[in-house]
Amino acid sequence: MSAAPQLVVHRDKELMAQAAAARLITKVVDAQAARGHASVVLTGGRNGNGLLAALGSSPAKDAIDWSRLDLWWGDERFLPDGDPERNYTQAKEALLDSVPLNPARVHPMPASDGPYEVDAAAEVYAAELAAAAGPEDHGPVPTFDVLMLGVGPDTHVASLFPELPAVRETERSVVGVHGAPKPPPTRISLTLPAIRAAREVWLLAAGEDKANAAAIALSGAGEVQAPAAGAYGRSRTLWLMDAAAASQLPPELYPPAVA
Repeated sequence: MSAAPQLVVHRDKELMAQAAAARLITKVVDAQAARGHASVVLTGGRNGNGLLAALGSSPAKDAIDWSRLDLWWGDERFLPDGDPERNYTQAKEALLDSVPLNPARVHPMPASDGPYEVDAAAEVYAAELAAAAGPEDHGPVPTFDVLMLGVGPDTHVASLFPELPAVRETERSVVGVHGAPKPPPTRISLTLPAIRAAREVWLLAAGEDKANAAAIALSGAGEVQAPAAGAYGRSRTLWLMDAAAASQLPPELYPPAVA
């Protein structure tokens, strides 16, 4: 298990998005300086897309060498390519279409109108991750520099929902998800072991509807019941929150100073 999660609480979701974007720029620039490249796992949802939009409007984004950045996804809705509900489609609109990425380094999860059904599509993505992993990674996925996750009101992260089979998976790095409790029911997701391969895992939570989930996940719940509790990084786990999402945390977890 990694070190205890660190909490950073901002006044509101806009400030949180801007601060998280600035933090991500610094992380990517540092990784590129150290190793020549960086890898980031993106998340969808309002907080993930809010961060990408804030990144897109930041003048500091030009410090990143976008051509040496690998982008992966933590999960995807198994819908046709270009569907507005796909995380990849939303990420393109929020940021990706406006920065000079190397297309070969952008790794969206397969769409439902491709040649694979969802479980085979998950295997294809697992193979793509394995091909990108080197001997130094000691496993079936690369050691991501930053892996971002939105936290759902039910404590789900990626498409790992409480009590469903995907959250119990310990062998595979990517799984097809059937019967998700929020639409669409069919999805692809990284598993907790793949998530925990990241150097840093950032959990994004903004809004009052996330307050109960944050309190449960940060108060010692089990990962099967509260998947967010099982999402942690090798060297660091950060909860990036706004004051509303932190409002139910016990004071010993979160001192009341608000950034």
